[in-house]
Amino acid sequence: MWILLILSTGLASLTALAQGTTADYERANGLKAKYESAAIDIAGQATWIGNTHRFWYRKLSKGVYEYVIFDADTLQKRTAFDHAKIAAALSKLLGSSTLKAGDLQFAALRFDNTAATFFATVDGTAVRCVVADATCSKVDPPARARPQGPFLSPDGKWEASINNYNVLIRATGSREPVMLSTDGSEGNYYEPRSIIWSPDSNKVAAYRVRPGYKREVRYIESSPEDQIQPKFSAIAYAKPGDVLDLEQPVLFDVVARKQINVDNSLFPNPYELTDIAWRKDGRAFFFEYNQRGHQVYRVIEVDGATGKARALISDEPKTFFSYRPANGSLADAGRRYRYDINDGKEVIWMSERDGWGHLYLYDGAAGTVKNQITKGDWVVRGVQRVDETARQIWFNAGGMYPGKDPYFAYYYRINFDGTGLTRLTDAEANHNGSYSSDNQFFVDNYSRVDVAPVLELRKTADNSVVSTVEKGDASELPKVGWRAPEVFTAKGRDGKTEIWGVIIRPTNFDPAKTYPVIENIYAGPQGSFVPKSFLTYSSMMAQAEIGFIVVQIDGMGTSNRSKAFHDVAWKNLGDAGFPDRILWHKALAAKYPWYDITRVGIYGGSAGGQNALGGLLFHPEFYKAAVSYAGCHDNRMDKIWWNEQWMSWPIGPQYSASSNVDNAYRLQGNLLLVVGEMDTNVDPSSTMQVVHQLIKHNKEFDLLVVPGANHPAARGDQYAAYGDHKRYDFFVRHLLGVRPPVWNQTGTSTTN
Repeated sequence: MWILLILSTGLASLTALAQGTTADYERANGLKAKYESAAIDIAGQATWIGNTHRFWYRKLSKGVYEYVIFDADTLQKRTAFDHAKIAAALSKLLGSSTLKAGDLQFAALRFDNTAATFFATVDGTAVRCVVADATCSKVDPPARARPQGPFLSPDGKWEASINNYNVLIRATGSREPVMLSTDGSEGNYYEPRSIIWSPDSNKVAAYRVRPGYKREVRYIESSPEDQIQPKFSAIAYAKPGDVLDLEQPVLFDVVARKQINVDNSLFPNPYELTDIAWRKDGRAFFFEYNQRGHQVYRVIEVDGATGKARALISDEPKTFFSYRPANGSLADAGRRYRYDINDGKEVIWMSERDGWGHLYLYDGAAGTVKNQITKGDWVVRGVQRVDETARQIWFNAGGMYPGKDPYFAYYYRINFDGTGLTRLTDAEANHNGSYSSDNQFFVDNYSRVDVAPVLELRKTADNSVVSTVEKGDASELPKVGWRAPEVFTAKGRDGKTEIWGVIIRPTNFDPAKTYPVIENIYAGPQGSFVPKSFLTYSSMMAQAEIGFIVVQIDGMGTSNRSKAFHDVAWKNLGDAGFPDRILWHKALAAKYPWYDITRVGIYGGSAGGQNALGGLLFHPEFYKAAVSYAGCHDNRMDKIWWNEQWMSWPIGPQYSASSNVDNAYRLQGNLLLVVGEMDTNVDPSSTMQVVHQLIKHNKEFDLLVVPGANHPAARGDQYAAYGDHKRYDFFVRHLLGVRPPVWNQTGTSTTN
């Protein structure tokens, strides 16, 4: 009897402390709905409607998402449309049973000026909806391609076009061509979409193109929904080292019927030349030159009379010029920004030449810096507005306040000469704002991971608060188990730079226990990724709920810090900030005894997939298990624009040094690879080449190939639930050391 009593007491204790049980999974799967039902008035980013004083935003309140329109003139807000009727109309249109009135999710949402209709993308389909009668129809997505011609001259007298690879003009209404060039051919043709007239109609400029190698990535969709047999397809996909199209500008004097070839000594080896644009007075045309390898970036101006080229601006860093703004606009990673004042007589330019991302004022005639506008050990994150009359700039920036989170974005105003720096946003938080089209109003959404968002409207003229549009209420969330991520910092590899991250605990966290650790990694140099704004719910919370501590860290090599911080990634994507990350983990373990760094797992997708596997290959003494999905495992196999930006050109030994394929033989620990067979972002063969090497070296690993899946593979699409529970199971098995639930007997785990 005593033995039975002891055994039963022990089993009860084990059950209470169990991790990775069916109950843990069920609790994890219910977190999203539970947390969202307790959140009140959690507003998302606001977007202005056309040239009006109205903006829209999406908010969450007690489990229901709603699109709202606010009028800055009347201070009235209203529901943007009848959500139930729109959901019903879209369900019928798309044949979908998953659209819910309280959880409509639109991509690329755009209202017309009256807000009577809106355009959006729903599950990949472009739609137009009429608000009044809640009717929706499919529409063609906006065309991105530029027209092929003919191009009418500004005075209306001539048309320019391409015939037999050459530039010709015709008098409007005439069929008689006047050839401006004769040197075009299949192998060196004039690009129709590049033709542009000078403002006085006396000149034409165009690019002549020598075509490069046209690589394709080919796919077999094994399990199409509409037929039994597989489907074959291919996409154009340039990779690092490929021969690119060579564009060269040519000037034509229409009056003299003269071709003027432009000397290319200032732009001999372009990765990209931007579209040609003329100065308004016709004195010159200009374009930006991004040299192959991304270590020279210039603004080139070509004299409209002589064709002589000069470098108006030239940035020539020792590492990379971070040319590509994040998300298509100047934000976060983008260090490229140009604003022409008075038809280029002055130019505002962004550069990291002093070691930080800052703004400079150039003399457009002399091509020299008049003055540095912003200065200091902090980073300009974006420019929202330039007032040429007042000679002022409105911008956002991070890192201006020592000891505070350097990733928080605040908004400022400054004069062209660098004086008058004024902070426009007060709260110590991460700010996300925008100006109305006439710049009369500014709307800001600010929050922290531990402070619910506030949506605030201000007048630009005096920065006064007009209205607190929404104020989030998170007071009910702790009652259902929610806890804010904990922010933690530790010194990086240099012993002085602070590395920032967040810690997420399960709701039943017990500090008397020890927990294995899982790191969610994405170390792409194009941005920073640790959440800074409020999260009602994150998938990391569900992962933690099964019995883990989940963390996310921005190590060196990511963006939004100093140039030196960013440069760690140069020719070295395999580094992934691991020396900083491991020190961060160790510092956290020194603070908290429940943080078990003898059991550390890591997961990520895309560049994060490369990083996750890299953890096992290059740091097996620390990372014990990894889930890697949609990984770009060899930077020679991935898209050219992303990889040559950081790994440089020409291809050299640095590519092999960072390659998970070439280093697959190093594998220790436990690995799950996940890949979608239809991934158009990262060539799926990148994962399969890792598989090939692992088999050659007799390594143990798991592989999940997802039929029909594109880049998300195990996240954010119809396969997300399956991918999530495979990841959960993998870490339960290898970090907790227990057997996951047997889903074939109990039913499939479903996640949100």
